[in-house]
Amino acid sequence: MRQLGLIVGAAATALVAAGAITYAVAGDEGSDGTPSAGSADAGFARDMAVHHQQAVEMSYIVRDRTDDEEVRRLAYDIAQTQANQRGMLLGWLDLWELPKVSAEPPMTWMGMGDMASGKDGALMPGMATNAEMKRLGSLGGERAEVFYLQLMTDHHKGGVHMAQGCVRACEVGVEKRLARGMVEAQESEIELMAGMLRERGAAPRE
Repeated sequence: MRQLGLIVGAAATALVAAGAITYAVAGDEGSDGTPSAGSADAGFARDMAVHHQQAVEMSYIVRDRTDDEEVRRLAYDIAQTQANQRGMLLGWLDLWELPKVSAEPPMTWMGMGDMASGKDGALMPGMATNAEMKRLGSLGGERAEVFYLQLMTDHHKGGVHMAQGCVRACEVGVEKRLARGMVEAQESEIELMAGMLRERGAAPRE
């Protein structure tokens, strides 16, 4: 439980640091002006907002499917953190007067394009399929906990990969810092969830 508190604290710190300058990005260090619609900055904001939305949905589903306080607390923290970050990402797109939807395939800004689709038709790597989301909503108790932890581990791995892409390619300083914070927080949560799965006699999916 102490480890969970440390992770949540780190995520909250990243949110505060980013939120304090959410609307001061146009002249932020590392940026020469408003990003273009095809830039890594805009692509990351659009794609990660979609990625985060599913994590929020999964987390609220499992909170209604289990009474385990540790899982419910983790799910709530993930939902709150990613909902707040999603708001920042969409807010930047508004500030830059850029569309929130692109005709380009997800992760084109990372040079992946049509290769971005995850397994079994998932929109992006790490994202759950519609069938997996439906299954999560049908389970209860420990079975729901295990499946959620497995899905969220995959989800975080995909999110870390995308955030690392922004750290490398984004030019807006505050967005790069948010992406770096995502990498650190989600890697810590991946370790935490591995331990929670072991406690339940399970493991992350291959």
